Amino acid sequence: MGGTGLIVTLIIGAVAGWLAGQIVKGYGFGLIGNIVVGIVGAFLAGWILPAVGISIGSGIIGAIIHATIGAVILLVLLRLVKTG
Repeated sequence: MGGTGLIVTLIIGAVAGWLAGQIVKGYGFGLIGNIVVGIVGAFLAGWILPAVGISIGSGIIGAIIHATIGAVILLVLLRLVKTG
């Protein structure tokens, strides 16, 4: 991955983490935390969504939606573990 790919990945992770934090209220991790949540969420969605037969379009918007879905799943799971 080149420098541009890394920057795009970080931006997508930050946007996805921020969107997931807005959807799942009560979670604000700051810029670095949002990037981590977004990137981990993208990997999680990359594993879960194809397993259930869901396909999201390509491109940056598709990547943001994909990562946001995974980040929301991650935050919900973290909430369940934290309160359980």
